[in-house]
Amino acid sequence: MTYQFEIMTQEQAEDISYNWHYDGEYSFYDMEADEEDLQEFVDPELRGDSTFAVLENRELVGFFNVTKVDDRTYDIGLGMRPDLTNKGKGLEFIKAGLAFINKKYNPSKITLSVATFNQRAINVYRKLGFKDVHTFMQDTNGSTFEFLKMEYERVNNL
Repeated sequence: MTYQFEIMTQEQAEDISYNWHYDGEYSFYDMEADEEDLQEFVDPELRGDSTFAVLENRELVGFFNVTKVDDRTYDIGLGMRPDLTNKGKGLEFIKAGLAFINKKYNPSKITLSVATFNQRAINVYRKLGFKDVHTFMQDTNGSTFEFLKMEYERVNNL
C-alpha cells in the first residue's frame, strides 16, 4: 500500500467529523462523541497545518494529527476510516505515518495516548516499538476514561 499525506482540507475534516462512525465500544472515537474534540477538528484555525489527511489512491482512508511537545518530541493522534479498521491494515497504516513524521519533523521521540480498552490498537503500537509509559484518567465524551501514554524512540529505517 502506498499512502499519501497532505494537509487536511475543510471538506475532509467535515467528512471525518460527521460521517465516520465506529461500531460498538469504538464509537468512543466518533468525533461527534466529544464536542470539544469536534470543534478542534472542524475549525480550520484550531486544526492549523498539523493535521494530515491520509490518502490511498486519492481516497481518504485516515488522518494523523502531529503536535510538537518540545524540540525533539512530537505527540500524535490518528484515525483510520471505520470500514477499514480491524482488517489487518493498522500496522502498515501506522508505519507509513511514522515514516512520514520522521521525514517531515525528524523527531527523536513520538508519543501518543490511547484508551486502555482499545487493546487491538495497543497491540499494533507495541508491534511497531511503542513502549508503555503510564496510565492516566481523562475527562472526555461526557465521562472519565483510562488512557495509556506510549512512546516510540525513533528508528531510522522507517
